[in-house]
Amino acid sequence: MNSSNYWNENEQILLALKEDILVTNLDGIILKASEFTGKNYGVESDSLIGKSVYDLEAQGLFTPILTPMVVKEKKKITFVQTTNKGKKLLVTGLPIFNEEGELFRVVSYSYDITDLADFKNFLITMDEEMERVKSELDLLRGKQLHDTGIIAKSSEMQKVISTSLQVSEVDVNVLILGESGVGKSLLAKFIHNKSYRKKGPFIEVNCGAIPDSLFEAELFGYEPGAFTGANRKGKIGLIELSDGGTLFLDEIGELPLAHQIKVLKVIQEKQFYRVGGTKPIHVDFRLISATNKNLEHAIKERLFREDLYFRLNVVPITIPPLRRRTEDIVHFIHDLLKQFEMKYKKEKKLDEAVLHHLLHYEWKGNVRELINILERLVVTSPSTLITTEDLPDYIKASINLPYSIPLEHDQTLREMMDELEKQILQKSRKKYKTTVKMAKALGISQPSIVRKMKKYEIL
Repeated sequence: MNSSNYWNENEQILLALKEDILVTNLDGIILKASEFTGKNYGVESDSLIGKSVYDLEAQGLFTPILTPMVVKEKKKITFVQTTNKGKKLLVTGLPIFNEEGELFRVVSYSYDITDLADFKNFLITMDEEMERVKSELDLLRGKQLHDTGIIAKSSEMQKVISTSLQVSEVDVNVLILGESGVGKSLLAKFIHNKSYRKKGPFIEVNCGAIPDSLFEAELFGYEPGAFTGANRKGKIGLIELSDGGTLFLDEIGELPLAHQIKVLKVIQEKQFYRVGGTKPIHVDFRLISATNKNLEHAIKERLFREDLYFRLNVVPITIPPLRRRTEDIVHFIHDLLKQFEMKYKKEKKLDEAVLHHLLHYEWKGNVRELINILERLVVTSPSTLITTEDLPDYIKASINLPYSIPLEHDQTLREMMDELEKQILQKSRKKYKTTVKMAKALGISQPSIVRKMKKYEIL
């Protein structure tokens, strides 16, 4: 087979592939162009033969050009080229060497990736849109929490909210644990409002506030004439009122042993008898309980029934005390200050030292105590600026502040808090050496310590 026939055969094979193939010499003059090359650029392929790729680029047919890149690098080159029709082509150029090993031709082939480029842009746009929607949902979620009075900026409280949202979807019994004043009833209402029972009643029963002699009548109700002094029409009990909604037994640890078996029976059977009644009353409620007591310890002391405990404690949720939620304290102070300013029509600002005192106080009464203190400060402070002189003596006496932050006019509360947190971590690092000991001393998790140290570049 002579060389001419050999070339023609190979050329026919290439044409059969129906690909965009272009051959130029080292000066960029087009020697061969397949039928499909012209289609990519909106011209006849034959009209390209003999023309310079440099001239065609100058005319806007395509950009950038491949030949000079391959000539310079003497290796395979791939990039994205744009045509005068707005198409995106993935172009690959190959160097062709003669028998002496010298470069004498450049062959290129391309693929139309316009659709892929458009799809990529679409994905980028969708990512941006999803990020926007996510941000809006975060803001909405934050607003919903704010509307319920729940502040969950700290990681520990965010876990509490996450668990609460999960359990709100199903009718599982929930036991909320935590010190007095942390917001257990608030969380119970939050779970109710996120459940499918939200349109039903939310009935709160303070088990420690009902006199022992009236407990059954209050909880189960009574029939007319059931006992001396009873309403002649009878009375519907709190459990019956919770039908279709949520029954919240607050301070369940205060429930006397004598009444615990009665509550257990209602939980198990979802039916009861009114005082003086003979007809069983069926009731459909979702049960949430709460206590600040250690029920396991109460069981050991025979003050609480173990079988009732296991009925209540299907999903336990522990709300951490306020002293372990420094980030939440800041937001509580900010929100409460605004609320009381509006309520009492007084403009107030906190001195830097007051903020430090409030952040380092133990808050044994938790959120309830913080609310009382902020309301007192707004009402009793004689000037717009609330200073340490306005603080109760027991708060001032309990604080020995080793930290200080210069108050800058252009600093936000968040920036000041970051500076304070950094100082605390630096001092704790010097004192305790390890992140485990630091976490134990500061009352937060060891991963939180590590994350915060990275944030402030503390070695």
